[in-house]
Amino acid sequence: MIRFLLLMLFACLSIPVAAATLRQSFDLQVPQAPTTVTVDGQRQLVYELHVTNYAGAGMLPSKLEVLDADAKGKPLASWAGPALLARMAIDGTDQSPDARGLAAGVQAVIYVEVVLPAGTRVPRRLIHRLAYEATTAHAREPGEVVGGAVTIDRRAPVTLAPPLRGGPWIAIYDASVPRGHRRVMFALDGRARIPARFAIDWFRLDANGHHVRGNQQEVANWLGYGEDVLAVADGTVVATRNDYPESRTLKNPRHPLGEGSGNFVSLALGDGRYAHYEHLRPGSIRVHPGEHLHRGQVIAALGFSGDSTGPHLHFHVSDGAAPLAGEGLPFVITGYAVLGDYPDLDDFDAGKPWRALPAQTAHSRRGEMPAPGDVVEFPGG
Repeated sequence: MIRFLLLMLFACLSIPVAAATLRQSFDLQVPQAPTTVTVDGQRQLVYELHVTNYAGAGMLPSKLEVLDADAKGKPLASWAGPALLARMAIDGTDQSPDARGLAAGVQAVIYVEVVLPAGTRVPRRLIHRLAYEATTAHAREPGEVVGGAVTIDRRAPVTLAPPLRGGPWIAIYDASVPRGHRRVMFALDGRARIPARFAIDWFRLDANGHHVRGNQQEVANWLGYGEDVLAVADGTVVATRNDYPESRTLKNPRHPLGEGSGNFVSLALGDGRYAHYEHLRPGSIRVHPGEHLHRGQVIAALGFSGDSTGPHLHFHVSDGAAPLAGEGLPFVITGYAVLGDYPDLDDFDAGKPWRALPAQTAHSRRGEMPAPGDVVEFPGG
């Protein structure tokens, strides 16, 4: 009797296995929980979805949907086809997948920005639905996987004073640039991180959009060179470098990994957050580790040290005390005015005027982060 019951039990357990075809596909993970940040008036969730191909064949991602996990899977954003592939990079490279997709065992990162419409609540949890095609020698077989659940980090971004005075200044950053801040990972201590996820490079302009006077190859001719760099908050200096040489011309060689920041200041803001200022002028740093600073205090001069395409201030916030350590965190600025923007950064490179805001548009911004290519003016110029 017992033998008969065991046989019946095994038979019942085997029915679902026989009825369903199991197939490996993608592992979906979000290593760093997103935080809501307001960018030029729009609330956004900015983060990365890591996808790893565990199938024995090539897999081509065809559509990604970001879903509100607590609202019956309500779609919040989606990308498909070439638009999705353009948001992807194979880990350890700056290459996007091609039409063959990801080979077996390969991991890629999908760079995600979800814009939340005004008046809507911030979701508590997200989940992801990824459609794909399994590529074989004879056919492409469609499939779908749901995963990558993540709980939103409810902490508000840190609010900071401007790191510079006056203007105009252009905010240079772009999530789509293959070697831009957002797409550069550093695996320095057994974990890959993106320290400069929300970094901004600040370049000085004049009223006509020029960023240099005279010979562009001479560093001293750039408008921002030597301008005061300011403490963005009351905080304690945790690290500096003040003796790294800089080139007098734009013929600037690549520097070793640990010296790409050039001269820098790292400032502890509290709550495990740190502000990092990079490419400062050698010998200009006025502060030292352990010194407590006050918001607005002059700490150094804008320079050209380290890996830099031209004199500018690189600024970012992370949860690590050194420039390349930790995960990049969002921040917002207490107040500034938006004068216009550069929809095409080639126009900025050419020294052309920016596109002015429409007359009826409000210029003042408070508690926001500038959008890529925004031209802004800070108080105190």
